[in-house]
Amino acid sequence: MLHNRPYEMLPAVGDRIEDIATPRPVIDEARMAANIARVQAYMDGLGLAFRPHIKTHKLLSVAAAQIAAGARGINCQKVSEAEVFAGAGIDDILITFNIFGAEKLARLAALNRQISGLKVTADSDEVVAGLADAFAADRPLKVLVECDTGGGRCGVQSPQAALALARQIVAAPGLRFEGLMTYPKAGMGAQVEAWFRTTLDLLAGAGIPCPMVSNAGTPSLFEAGTTPVATEYRAGTYVYNDRAMMRMGHCTEADCAMTVLATVVSRPAPGRAVIDAGSKTLTSDLFGFADFGHVAGYPQAVIRSLSEEHGHIDISACEGGFPGIGERIAIIPNHTCVVTNMFDTMVFHRDGIVTRLEDVAARGLVW
Repeated sequence: MLHNRPYEMLPAVGDRIEDIATPRPVIDEARMAANIARVQAYMDGLGLAFRPHIKTHKLLSVAAAQIAAGARGINCQKVSEAEVFAGAGIDDILITFNIFGAEKLARLAALNRQISGLKVTADSDEVVAGLADAFAADRPLKVLVECDTGGGRCGVQSPQAALALARQIVAAPGLRFEGLMTYPKAGMGAQVEAWFRTTLDLLAGAGIPCPMVSNAGTPSLFEAGTTPVATEYRAGTYVYNDRAMMRMGHCTEADCAMTVLATVVSRPAPGRAVIDAGSKTLTSDLFGFADFGHVAGYPQAVIRSLSEEHGHIDISACEGGFPGIGERIAIIPNHTCVVTNMFDTMVFHRDGIVTRLEDVAARGLVW
């Protein structure tokens, strides 16, 4: 179902994407389906349960396609995201974020009564204490200990700290210890394996079962086999792929299902073009690049800067020329997940013909 937004210039099924109003991200159905099948087959081959992260697409139909392909459940980042997908009938949801505050905990408790497979993570005494106060033994909440295995983000800092927090979870009547979770940097499989092995030994010595060991990251997705102790893997960006995944060598331009269509609105000076896609479309998230996206078919073009509504492109090195005023370009974003959250509606196409439109169901749900 689509929102009733008469001011939004949406295409119709059957339209050519080259004719639709820009700026607009579009999703190639065939490329997306191939990405889902490829990664699920890889995980199946390793014997790993796979849990896609829905922050990349925030779409009900795409989550359903991932589960139909064989995914165990989904990974959400916030309570509000999880509510949307639980409402669509998905039961197995892991929220990988520390949850604080009375309102969020009340919503989390309601969600736990709605579905049987809800799980959350925690990395401190304070988070666990808050969860323990909000849940009772008649409907306990499953909790994983988040472990910093080298990623330098959230997580307990040692296997001994993981054991201590697991003990606190086990001692809380309204909580159930469900396992370990991490989000490491790419290329750290051996280090993650050693970290988890040590922690599992400590847990076993304390008589604490560990049902899940959850590893993650699209950048290290095809290194999942280097951490055999893991029972599941989480990844999100793979479903569309983006420029960052191209840089990692995980895909080619032909595997990128999302492109952002933009129109050249000005050629104000030699060697410079301006498009109608600025920071409100491509986002200002450089994601480690020096520029703001890859212009498909024009690798020498450099999107040097963004204002809110304009993208400023250096085309001085484009030996074969560059589209003129009123012509279209397609951009592979640096980071596709952030682009998703900028739009109310996603347009899908096959061979350049619009196949369907879908509301971005969890757009803006960041708490």
